[in-house]
Amino acid sequence: MRITDVVVTPIAFRDPPLLNAAGVHEPLALRTVVQVVTETGVVGLGEGRGDSSVVRGLEAVRSAVVGLDVHATTRLEAAVGAALGGGRDTASLALRRMVTAPLEVACHDAWGKELGLPVSELLGGAVRERVEFSAYLFYKWAHHPGADPADDLWGEALDPEGVVAQARRMVDLHGFRSIKLKGGVMPPDEEVAAVRALAEAFPDHPLRIDPNGAWGVETSLRVAAELDGVLEYLEDPTTGLDGMSAVARGAAMPLATNMVVVAPEQVREAVEKDSVQVVLSDHHIWGGLRRSRELAATCAALGIGVSMHSNSHLGISLAAMTHLAAASPNLDYASDTHYPWNSEDDVVRGAPLRFVDGALQVPPGPGLGVELDEDALAQRHRTYVESGRTDRDDATYLRTVRPDFDPVVPRW
Repeated sequence: MRITDVVVTPIAFRDPPLLNAAGVHEPLALRTVVQVVTETGVVGLGEGRGDSSVVRGLEAVRSAVVGLDVHATTRLEAAVGAALGGGRDTASLALRRMVTAPLEVACHDAWGKELGLPVSELLGGAVRERVEFSAYLFYKWAHHPGADPADDLWGEALDPEGVVAQARRMVDLHGFRSIKLKGGVMPPDEEVAAVRALAEAFPDHPLRIDPNGAWGVETSLRVAAELDGVLEYLEDPTTGLDGMSAVARGAAMPLATNMVVVAPEQVREAVEKDSVQVVLSDHHIWGGLRRSRELAATCAALGIGVSMHSNSHLGISLAAMTHLAAASPNLDYASDTHYPWNSEDDVVRGAPLRFVDGALQVPPGPGLGVELDEDALAQRHRTYVESGRTDRDDATYLRTVRPDFDPVVPRW
């Protein structure tokens, strides 16, 4: 089944003012929807990052992809690499993987539709019918500057009480059974207090915190000691494989990452230095579903735990994540998802997809099991064009409120 066309549609959708170590989310998040059209009329869907480099890359490889068979995802990856060129440097490899990912997912979707099978079956078969996800909490402004407060139903979360209130609403709405807090925003002692408040309010929920490398090694070790017995894992407390290794030697809980291990060529050094004990997979970054399954198998062989990373995304990505998680036997922890923050602007029919008791049923298919809402896609694309935005810039947006903000980490 040959590819006859590739349609690339950059989109923008509403995003709350979620604080993080790099700044704060702007009013609009950016993504790219890819449609792979086949000679039989089947259309496969993929969703990827919305950075201008990824959009340009997808447009640049279109002619190289047309004519390929949707089943030949290895040749797809090679064609993307040849079309984009570049060397073996980290940036070039990362771009090729981020461009490959939504195309590869779309090929799997078309392949599944052709055979009448869910994507999880194409990845080796589902080992679970439901995939657990984690509540993803953020320090948060009450609303974007100048916006109508009534447009933001989540409210402010700038202290432990606000964080717990946000968690209660997230758990009440979606039934999540584990909780993650995005840290690196407040002084470490305040974030420790927030985690302890969560532990008191949700004693049966595994907890995590992710400061995105905002802490130095000494601070990371102190926080790890203070939260010993409270966290199921500590995610990216500091920067670099050496820094993570130093923390791992003194921390009682496992260290997780989606920052220091984001490519196959980094796995060996991470293992040699015992820098991480849990890798957060992300098919958007690793080059697609097949590469992510390979990562999970590698981690299983090396005794490394696996979870799943998330960035602002919509339902096509959520469906792909769910199929991948269902077909990954060693998914040891509930996966991250931003979907509750962005679901109302989804581009799939019947959205938002529903979590039940913190889990999503694996879409039965065929393919990803979701259908594109063409009207919603067109509306999100108009928003993208009218906004004039082509890249995410959390730091510059935060500087509109805090002109002295410096995103360089570690900060404490």
